[in-house]
Amino acid sequence: MAHSVLCFLRDADWLDGKRVRGYAVILGLASLALLANSYVKAMGLAGTDFLAFWGAGHVTVAGDPAAAYDIGVQERVQTGTGSQGWFAFVNPPPFLFAAAPFGALPFPVAWIAWVVATYALWAWASITAFPRLWPIALVFPGALIAAGHAQTGLLTGALLVGAAALIDRRPIAAGLLIGALIIKPHLAILLPFWLAAGGRWRAFVAAGASVAGLIGLSWLVFGTQTLLAYTTSWQASAAIMQGDDAEFYLRMATPYSQLRLFIDPAIALGINVAIALGLIGLTMMSWRRFGQDAQASAAFTLAATALASPYLFNYDLPFLIYPLLWLVQTGLTKGFRPFEKLALIALFVAPYATRAAALPLEINLMPVASLVTLWLIWSRAQKPHVSNQSRLGGNPEAHLAVQSGKTG
Repeated sequence: MAHSVLCFLRDADWLDGKRVRGYAVILGLASLALLANSYVKAMGLAGTDFLAFWGAGHVTVAGDPAAAYDIGVQERVQTGTGSQGWFAFVNPPPFLFAAAPFGALPFPVAWIAWVVATYALWAWASITAFPRLWPIALVFPGALIAAGHAQTGLLTGALLVGAAALIDRRPIAAGLLIGALIIKPHLAILLPFWLAAGGRWRAFVAAGASVAGLIGLSWLVFGTQTLLAYTTSWQASAAIMQGDDAEFYLRMATPYSQLRLFIDPAIALGINVAIALGLIGLTMMSWRRFGQDAQASAAFTLAATALASPYLFNYDLPFLIYPLLWLVQTGLTKGFRPFEKLALIALFVAPYATRAAALPLEINLMPVASLVTLWLIWSRAQKPHVSNQSRLGGNPEAHLAVQSGKTG
């Protein structure tokens, strides 16, 4: 009996293509209900993060983009929707290009349009990267959390996943996508080092041109006053990070945020900086470790990105679909290692699970999940190990069932 249970868990032969698709449908339906609940709450008195984007876009369309960073104006505009809560807009001016079209819509419509548009971009990038794994991609909890918050995670996730998928086939396009992360630059900490170490100079130059072009275009379109006004938002960002609200840090998913709960902030930040420096080194080494395999190195780099920045929330994690699907695809091709399927299931639901458990446990364990993902990818560079019956029950058709979404 004990041996049977061990085999059941170690090989997880029961997790075939038909079950994967069935579980995806169940998760998708449950997530639609959660998304509807998020919309109802967003329209309530407490408000939602999306108010900041909508408010910034609203004043931009009205011809006063500098007012996006005016706290007084934003309070008035956002509470004008009926919300008692309001939020400071702290994204760089190039983000106004994305926010403006939605600011022209009524707030209830804009919320839906933003979620649909950014989810579609993210889903397109993810499915383009791993077309045969589309059922898994569509219901990734990291993306569904971002959708419920109507935050930037789906947009930045589309940029990161798209860049990773295109880095070899269309390096200039990949670089342009990376440069567009100027809208949330702390997500691109590792990318310049990754491109340079891999000798992807066309992508490197394109990324720099994209950053310069977007800043220059925002200056031309929105004016000098808007760029100057943006610098005032740094005070709001600093004030947020200097607070002592434990719940705020529990909603974050970084080593710094969790260490911040237990030790001096300066020490916590120093540790996160050391982690980031170490990850820069590993990211650069990943090219050699994976034999210049850009997709493997990209999977490692995106997994490392979740640990490098001190400022990251669970709704920022849609880009983790790339390293997770890379691991699934590698397992389908080379065979899953013992207990790897169960580990991938746990990592897949981790954005949901760690967020739900953070307040009761008084710690957010998402950094642990990110670290496990990183290790699984790094260890894949070693000689592949095929466990007994690990290839979805030894049935080659089951591989195709998962990859194509067929029910077998």
